[in-house]
Amino acid sequence: MALLAVDRDRISAAARRVMARCDELARVSATSGGIERVYLSPEHARVNRLAAEWMREVGMATRQDAAGNQLGRIAPASGEVDAPALLLGSHLDTVPDAGRFDGIVGVLMALEVARLLRAPGDGPARADLPFALEVIAFSDEEGTRFGKALLGSSAVAGTWNDEWWTLTDADGTSLREAFLEFGLDPGRVGEAARRPAELVGYLEAHIEQGPQLDRRGEPLAVVSSIASARRFQLIVEGEARHAGGTPYDMRRDALLGASEAALAVERICRGEHHIIGTVGQLEAFPGAVNVVPGEARLSVDLRGEFDGERDRVWLSIERELDAIMGHRGLRWRAQEVHSAPAVFCAPLLQDVVREGILSTLPGEAGDPAVLFSPAGHDGMAIGAITDVGMLFLRNPDGISHHPDEAVSSGDVAHGIQALAEAVLQLAADR
Repeated sequence: MALLAVDRDRISAAARRVMARCDELARVSATSGGIERVYLSPEHARVNRLAAEWMREVGMATRQDAAGNQLGRIAPASGEVDAPALLLGSHLDTVPDAGRFDGIVGVLMALEVARLLRAPGDGPARADLPFALEVIAFSDEEGTRFGKALLGSSAVAGTWNDEWWTLTDADGTSLREAFLEFGLDPGRVGEAARRPAELVGYLEAHIEQGPQLDRRGEPLAVVSSIASARRFQLIVEGEARHAGGTPYDMRRDALLGASEAALAVERICRGEHHIIGTVGQLEAFPGAVNVVPGEARLSVDLRGEFDGERDRVWLSIERELDAIMGHRGLRWRAQEVHSAPAVFCAPLLQDVVREGILSTLPGEAGDPAVLFSPAGHDGMAIGAITDVGMLFLRNPDGISHHPDEAVSSGDVAHGIQALAEAVLQLAADR
């Protein structure tokens, strides 16, 4: 049964506002002709100011935390200052040459949910919520500037690692230096951490970043989990020799070995269920047109629905690479540079998201789709301190991290209503 009583015109206006603000934020970019907004940059500061302005517009008290995340809060009508909060939100940073919806649409939808639940005369008022409502705009989900993702949400989760202070960007600026330039105190980053007792849970709306909903012809889905991930840097060693004078039976071509390795990653992962392997970087050295490559370096990004299956596939890849390199007279080694376990959405939060979708789309046949997310999200960090739930929106053709990334105003309207309904369902359950 739907708990939210609000007319479609109000929901449609909210969706149009989200789409217009996505366009407005897209103009805040470090590059012309594209979108790029990275952690602790002037663009980061500008979008935080805009988000704070929009939070205050819907009656929220605002603050920027010690890691640069922007927050807004509506206390319960009881006025309890320390009431635990339900977090809604996503991130405002981007990859280079980004689309305008990844992360951003989730922050703006959360603001519209706060507007709906705050406004008198449109169904349950804030007095009916047994918890505070907070909107959070995370500052560094993508890891574009310093090569380490989830910095903002890791700070909130209390899992900040002091070894990160020495990370540097492409200009040689360290993370510590960037904190100071932004006006933050590195010594106070721990103040961004939240305790589990402070939180009811975390709900995030996000474009799917894949084609499943588009193929199904459905606007919304319940997210079951966020994929586990491991990343490796591989080095293949052979022998650099003259391209003209070295016969094939004497060549130890590192680039050819690395190329076979990339094909093996694809072949092995395609034979598995919900395992995705990608070689995104490949370099050859010394890199001269007339020299057989003596060394090659490549990356492997391996993701899976379950940690154990992901690890089993990596062992299969290792065995295959041993065979490839042995056949070619090459040596190889791998350095693991990132590892994150799968994060499973809490059953209760999956249930309230499902109820939200069903109440929003009563004419749809059957239950909404339940999808696991191969892409990473801030919920991977926040899951360390509270329950996580997610709502996916249809992403036409599944394209993301690209200027052609898209979502429709109609699907955003459905998503706002479903997310607001999910909040009320959770309130009723508590």
